[in-house]
Amino acid sequence: MQILKTHYHPEIHTLENKTVFTRLATRSIAIHEEMILLMYTERYEDYSLPGGGLDVGEDKVEGMIRELREETGAQNIHNIKPFGIYEEYRPWYKPDYDIQHMISYCYTCEIDQELGNSSLESYEIKNGMKASWVNIHKAIQHNEKTMATSAKKGMSIEREIYLLKQIVEKIF
Repeated sequence: MQILKTHYHPEIHTLENKTVFTRLATRSIAIHEEMILLMYTERYEDYSLPGGGLDVGEDKVEGMIRELREETGAQNIHNIKPFGIYEEYRPWYKPDYDIQHMISYCYTCEIDQELGNSSLESYEIKNGMKASWVNIHKAIQHNEKTMATSAKKGMSIEREIYLLKQIVEKIF
């Protein structure tokens, strides 16, 4: 799968003499006409692609399907194709490592437009996460406004804006 971008968080100036924790994740791209299935997170005031961390030894496609079902209640997931990899280096705030190296494997897929029940984790519920079909152009505008004006923005917003723009460029 092709690397779309490697991003370094502004606080990361060097990897020399740093301990790095690598986290593998997947992101799902499900589109219906001008709408894309996204997760809105109230805490960070942003839209993001459904996805999350892979379990140790988990197959990437199986992990993508699991995360998509858990977060959105997606049904009839099929026609899965590689889209690209977004990798990022960001600060890690737990004691054993200095930096997190997140590698997100992004896949397009088709799903039924009607969503079933999600099974969000407690922190996702606490953060106010909710799946919804959103116009991709409005989602980009919303995230750009959040990035420019909100003190609540999370570290993933740059990734999400970049990936949404790549989706527009390559798919729409």
